[in-house]
Amino acid sequence: MSKVVLSILVENTSGVLSRVSGLFSRRGYNIDSLTVGVTEDPKFSRMTVVASGDDEILEQIQKQVGKLVDVKKIEVLKDGESVCRELVLVKVGAKAEQRQQVISVADIFRAKIVDVSPDSLMVELTGNQTKLDAFISLLEGFEIRELVRTGITGLIRGACERNVCEPQR
Repeated sequence: MSKVVLSILVENTSGVLSRVSGLFSRRGYNIDSLTVGVTEDPKFSRMTVVASGDDEILEQIQKQVGKLVDVKKIEVLKDGESVCRELVLVKVGAKAEQRQQVISVADIFRAKIVDVSPDSLMVELTGNQTKLDAFISLLEGFEIRELVRTGITGLIRGACERNVCEPQR
């Protein structure tokens, strides 16, 4: 099973998220990750969708998404040709004697301590999925009270335009 990361430029209108995600659900495709945000031009939003399936299904997903009226451009974010990142916030239970150990793990990964309470620390880390997975696995020796991940977001490096799929109308 393959995975594809799609960067989809859409008109910033109400219901566009529902129309794109509805296309996936109507056809029985699963969305592994979905992030959406406004771009430098407030008329447009960028959706980053991660989907899994065989090559035929992934190609079909791209074609179907490209047919939606709100979709202006689709880019396939390939390894080495794009930069993809994810954010994780982790609330770790840590008494005073454990606090330095958690901080040391955070320092190794260049994570930030964003909240401290008498019995916990909240850590923020941005990076690729592998980095985040490694960080979380090192924290498994501690009490992970809560964890949230944003999902992948990314852009094609420099002036790479070879992965652009113009919508078919």
